[in-house]
Amino acid sequence: MSEFLVNLLGERLVNGEKAEVDVQALGSGLSLLGLYFGCSLNAPCRQFNASLCEFYSKFKKSSEHKDKLEIVFISSDQDQKHWQDFLQEMQWPALPFKDRHKKMKLWNKYKVTSIPSLVFIDAATGKVVCRNGLLVVRDDPKGLEFPWGPKPFAEVVAGPLLRNNRQTTDSSSLEGSYVGVYFSAHWCPPCRSLTRVLVESYRKVKESGHKFEIVFVSADRSEDSFTQYFSEMPWLAVPYTDEARRSRLNRLYGIQGIPTLIQLDHGGSHDHTAGPGGVQLHEGPCLVLFVDAEEEGEFGDQPRS
Repeated sequence: MSEFLVNLLGERLVNGEKAEVDVQALGSGLSLLGLYFGCSLNAPCRQFNASLCEFYSKFKKSSEHKDKLEIVFISSDQDQKHWQDFLQEMQWPALPFKDRHKKMKLWNKYKVTSIPSLVFIDAATGKVVCRNGLLVVRDDPKGLEFPWGPKPFAEVVAGPLLRNNRQTTDSSSLEGSYVGVYFSAHWCPPCRSLTRVLVESYRKVKESGHKFEIVFVSADRSEDSFTQYFSEMPWLAVPYTDEARRSRLNRLYGIQGIPTLIQLDHGGSHDHTAGPGGVQLHEGPCLVLFVDAEEEGEFGDQPRS
């Protein structure tokens, strides 16, 4: 493990007291590494940093897994003093300020598109375990769900689902069907454009006799907006009031932007290429997540329902 971490991070990190930290000394029991991408001048980063400090402190004091987790800060600061001042607020080490080449490699390797970002990876292999660590910190403040790996879709979505006529159906009705998990919001113009296209595609697929359903996971900013937007949709939705379930689904698929349509096969596994019967489901500006070989552990090895 230590050899892999040295290749990934280099031989030395630095802490808030300006002391060097030997990467090989991070701990033989380490199983999960959190890569924290941020910048001292970014207001959301400073806000998240406070939450992460609280989370980290509690985890290290009370979790039975306290020796299995470490975090490393990867800064995009341009000013060394700003970086140093920010690092002093942290209880974990960071990549050295001047190691910009290593920072860029990590940004590219883990496809970071915005900050703050916290990506949990397997400390032995570097495979992504959970891409959206921000939601972990928010939803699991005591770290009880460590190591936050993927769960079966059926387990995460379990519960009542809505139709736009206010009737409900249990998520178990999805068993044996191809499923599209649709992350969208009314305030987002590309989302509304895609929804119009998707409604027509959905109806064609249903008319062809395929067992297929879509589940809408809203990112709307109010329940009224959700209700208005959902009235245009002929499929199912996670109730807007069930924020915990919506957040878990976002976390499960590492959603970083909308609109996003995740396609699942009839066993609940991520289908990277097509919908049921090879029908093209999306012709609009949807961000469909295709998995690279190095990321197979994130989706490809996801447990079936």
